[in-house]
Amino acid sequence: MPAAAEVSLRITEIFLSLQGEASTVGRPTVFVRLTGCPLRCVYCDSEYAFSGGSQMGIPDIVAEVSAYGVPLVTVTGGEPLAQPEVHGLMRMLCDAGLSVSLETSGALDVAGVDDRVVRVVDFKTPDSGEMHRNLWENAGVLTRRDQVKFVVCSRADYDWARMKADELNLYERVADVLYSPSYGQLAPADLADWMIADRVPGRMQVQLHKLLWGDEPGR
Repeated sequence: MPAAAEVSLRITEIFLSLQGEASTVGRPTVFVRLTGCPLRCVYCDSEYAFSGGSQMGIPDIVAEVSAYGVPLVTVTGGEPLAQPEVHGLMRMLCDAGLSVSLETSGALDVAGVDDRVVRVVDFKTPDSGEMHRNLWENAGVLTRRDQVKFVVCSRADYDWARMKADELNLYERVADVLYSPSYGQLAPADLADWMIADRVPGRMQVQLHKLLWGDEPGR
């Protein structure tokens, strides 16, 4: 196995912004966006990360992240786990004393992710067009450090997500079950009304970065 100094990853961008989702929403966070994704969700907002990017060595990535001087870093994509070398990057970021989260679909195995990393797993709903890609075994390895997200495009998506959360015992298994209205497809107030009526024990979230900057890349 090559040393970390010899390993590189294809990176679309590294940038500082506010975390727009999950448990650290609103906090300054460095994002490392990896290039490439095997999924094609209908609501994808990072299609620009499907290709291109530049090769960067892991030590150089860690140095650039550390230079921002904030303790939170999110590894995202694309689909970051599509590049196996990302595991070495996450280990080095944790070793550098940073608090690391991983934004990943439910389609790739998360069992090998460093225990110090918070896994935010986005299981795909029927309206995403990629529900068949979900690797349901992932639910069995998640812990109270982790989070599950459902991007909800419709009432049918919402009902399906509630069913899966109950079926997989997610409310007891993970720290948060996040319900997120698909930007531009579902009115946030509709999702809020459904969750209130059903007394859902999950957490509704809206994408803070979308409210602030719309679809502007790198924000």
